[in-house]
Amino acid sequence: MLRFQMHDFRILDKSPTSPNTLTHKIGQMIDCSTNLKCWRESYNKETGEYKVVLQGTLEVEDTKWDWG
Repeated sequence: MLRFQMHDFRILDKSPTSPNTLTHKIGQMIDCSTNLKCWRESYNKETGEYKVVLQGTLEVEDTKWDWG
């Protein structure tokens, strides 16, 4: 399994990002995280616009090999 790496945040920061890329990278981030929380910060019923916050801690692996 590929691990979410710190440089992967650059992919998430790009706007707009494809739904496929977001699904893949956020899934990796969730799989590599501990103490994960998610909440809806806002939702506009008129426009459908929403804001979801994902907060957690990435697992740190002590290895000199970075295969990501």
